[in-house]
Amino acid sequence: MGGIPMDEGGPVPQYLTIASIGARGDGIAETPEGLVYVPFSAPGDVVQALVERSGKDSFKDRNKGALRAEVLEIIELSPQRQQPACVHFGKCGGCALQHLAPAPYADWIKARITMALAHHGLEGAPVGEPFITPPASRRRMALKARWGQKTGGGRLLLGFNARASHTLIDLAECPVSRPELVALFEPLRALLGEILPVENQCSVHLTATRPGVAMLLGWAEEPDLVLRERLAVFAREEKLAALWLDIEGDLEPIVEMAKPVIEVSGVEIPLPPGAFAQATAEGEAALVTAALEAMAGAEHVADLFAGIGTFTLPLAGAARVHAVEGEKRLLDALVAGANNAAPGVKTVTSEHRDLFRRPLTAEELNRFAAVLFDPPRAGAKAQVAELANSGVPLVVAVSCNPNTFARDARTLVDGGYEIESILPVDQFLWSSHVELLAVFRR
Repeated sequence: MGGIPMDEGGPVPQYLTIASIGARGDGIAETPEGLVYVPFSAPGDVVQALVERSGKDSFKDRNKGALRAEVLEIIELSPQRQQPACVHFGKCGGCALQHLAPAPYADWIKARITMALAHHGLEGAPVGEPFITPPASRRRMALKARWGQKTGGGRLLLGFNARASHTLIDLAECPVSRPELVALFEPLRALLGEILPVENQCSVHLTATRPGVAMLLGWAEEPDLVLRERLAVFAREEKLAALWLDIEGDLEPIVEMAKPVIEVSGVEIPLPPGAFAQATAEGEAALVTAALEAMAGAEHVADLFAGIGTFTLPLAGAARVHAVEGEKRLLDALVAGANNAAPGVKTVTSEHRDLFRRPLTAEELNRFAAVLFDPPRAGAKAQVAELANSGVPLVVAVSCNPNTFARDARTLVDGGYEIESILPVDQFLWSSHVELLAVFRR
């Protein structure tokens, strides 16, 4: 076997120089054996590392065909580094890039999008400077809780999974998230340590809403009256807006002290339990502002994958908007938000429709002066194919996945659209996730 140095005990430590950062936030070292991916490293680092074995006779990563390494020691620190903000960095799987200084971090965000576009033959697309949300701005968290008899000394563990692992990192802090969410860590540990059976685990979804934090607990079994009362006491003690249980998909309200709402462009939108909302208010405002600027002057527009109306209601300040959403409870929230809007808001019509299975046809789309779509991470392959065949002069795409965005952008470009601009928006600070808003015109 050639290539990677070996001895009888396995791989031998070797020195690697990090040349760049990959799409998942790992540093990349270029070696004669191929690219080696090195987590938590920066361009210019010199590290001593072990290249990991995957399979009997191969060091190749089964997903990317690339070699992966575990850092033993950083021999030389890159000038592109900064001091990580969190004590859990390097263990917690939530962040990949806390160690990267602001300028190279912003460069990586742009490169993440340009790399995805280049993969689909769209080199040279106009990618602008990124809008990066500040620390302590993330307004929703999805945590896990379970007992840690073996590794936690019997402590109730609450946090995120470690990188590429089922090991749960017990969080003491989270500098990405809003303080009111982090303040609930210790009270939650105490509560769950009291009520969670040792053999069970649960999920904890926290969302900061205008009247307070809304909490959704994923619970494994039907709660008795004692448990319901204990949860209600906790909600009152911690001044939660609402607390719900999710019992294998059945939602049960425990207490609602105030209706959880999110305010978008001055309009209050009721937030269903566990519903999707943009990760930060700052990132949401940047996306909405860019959408409004791009669609200015369009009198009749469609908002596809409209969710709770993040774009629908701001757009309705100047245009008639047709909102289409496949999840009924989100559409109901949108309609309620529209009913809360000021009298000057234009007409909002809504349609409950699964756009993956039944996209709006090119003929249906042609009645609109502009179309915005904001799909889940899977993108909007079927809907974009119809847009490419339509005569809609302006399309605005919002995406949280540069890879599926690039695929969909290729379809639009092949259909006669040109990419006018791309705004990166970093709502998932220091992670490998990047959002964007792109403008296409015929």
